Amino acid sequence: MPVFRTIFFDVGNTLLFPNRQRILAPLSARLHPTLPQWQALERKTKTEFDSGMQGGRVDHSFWWTFHSYLLEQANAQGEGSRVDGNFDVVRDELVRNTQISANWDQILPCTRESLERIGSRHAIAVISNADGKIDGVLSRCGIFDCFASITDSGIVGQEKPHPAIFQAALEKMQASPAESLYVGDVYSVDYVGARNAGMGAILFDVAGTYRDRNLPRVESLEELEIWLKQ
Repeated sequence: MPVFRTIFFDVGNTLLFPNRQRILAPLSARLHPTLPQWQALERKTKTEFDSGMQGGRVDHSFWWTFHSYLLEQANAQGEGSRVDGNFDVVRDELVRNTQISANWDQILPCTRESLERIGSRHAIAVISNADGKIDGVLSRCGIFDCFASITDSGIVGQEKPHPAIFQAALEKMQASPAESLYVGDVYSVDYVGARNAGMGAILFDVAGTYRDRNLPRVESLEELEIWLKQ
């Protein structure tokens, strides 16, 4: 395995996780999926997205698909469980809520401690498809100062997997692609995007989407620490 001097992290579903209650505010509480149900929808969406991604507004397209499935599932639950209001209107509101970076403020225990340990061995930075405000969320969650740089698509003007956002991040860090690793959760966006930019890549697969595929993957920062030491 190559020696990685610089580790770049995705944010959503890697370092921070969705505030589901806030995102799902347009839906009555009885229609809110449990965490296992949410992760099942995530697996379904990633599988479809990976097989047919065609560029465009990547982040919007992903969450449009995800929330379409979520509302279809809610409507299929039975009498008294249908979505209130117009399906398209509710879905669009859910997508907007999901794309607000402030709604990604759930952080797992010991995240900072893991980042500090990784940061003691590697330079670490962030590349995120976001709304230009991801630095503020990282700050409020207490991990902003762990990173040497933050590259946000809302500022760069290009979303992953476009090579321009990876190149911008590499230039900020004065990092060689061959000596850099990207850690993210979507194969077609994060893994393929990083590999096409000449970087190493590993999937951060908390939902277990890629367990049956022969791809480098971990399910926690602790597992990543072990993998990096191999």
